[in-house]
Amino acid sequence: MTTRKTNLSSPIYHDDDAARAHLERLLWPQGPVCPRCGVMEDRITKLQGASTRPGVYKCKDCRKPFTVTVGTVMERSKVSLRKWVLAAHFMAASKKGMSALQLQRMMGTNYETAWFLFHRLREAAKVIDAGPLGGEGKTVEADETLVGGKERNKRLSKRNPKNIGAVGKQIAFTLVERGGRARSFHVANVTGATLRPIIVKHVSRKSALMTDEAGQYRPIGKEFASHEAVNHGKDEYVRGDAHSNTVEGYFSILKRGVIGTYHHLSEAHLHLYLAEFDFRYSNRSALGVTDDERAEELLRGAKGKRLMYRQPAEATHA
Repeated sequence: MTTRKTNLSSPIYHDDDAARAHLERLLWPQGPVCPRCGVMEDRITKLQGASTRPGVYKCKDCRKPFTVTVGTVMERSKVSLRKWVLAAHFMAASKKGMSALQLQRMMGTNYETAWFLFHRLREAAKVIDAGPLGGEGKTVEADETLVGGKERNKRLSKRNPKNIGAVGKQIAFTLVERGGRARSFHVANVTGATLRPIIVKHVSRKSALMTDEAGQYRPIGKEFASHEAVNHGKDEYVRGDAHSNTVEGYFSILKRGVIGTYHHLSEAHLHLYLAEFDFRYSNRSALGVTDDERAEELLRGAKGKRLMYRQPAEATHA
């Protein structure tokens, strides 16, 4: 496999005009598009002049001005575009993730800005309407893991002897297509009632389903082309093609990120961190995707995903 080194001296990481042109190429491959009414380049005018900031266009139909960041996670951000592009590269190229503190040190910004950048890029990493995993002749593995610190590693004053098993921890449920993509979910429990809607929505019923021996998977497995399970309780991990080692490998990367990079993941934001790890796994080097291509795909995902903690109506009444 051929690898290509990223040129961090590229103008897109140091010059806002170059970064803007880079974003326009990625988000508007056919030319400028009005984010409000969807008209194409022939009905759009680029505004120029001493009093007009760079990169502003105007739609002849709705007569509204816009830039390439309107309708994206970058909309109305005061962070320079070159920093957005550089942060996307760092997130895409860090297999086990990068903390906001590390980004702060590398970019020379403050912690709040670094956290802001990474959190919105995690939103960009979320998959929307990508179609089901698997298909005829393909195998999808399903498993769950606990995310949360071990009680013995906590400060004595914070330990709770009742926190055994999943108590006090969050549950991540992941589907992995062998040789393909991953899709993870923050779930409240691992009952069949919780997992079945996720599995049947995100996995083609023509797929072979691979799980462990947990009882909730048995009735679900009957809905797929085939279902095999391995019994980890009896030290059975591989039986021919039956195994869940692929999804366990995904969990290994996720746990290295949690333990070694982030240390703690908020329950409220766990779904965004899972989206980040899913994105890198689904666009990994083993599938022929370079760091540059992964960063570009992450920036493409920023389109149509403006993230606000307060909706405009709420802000009006604040």
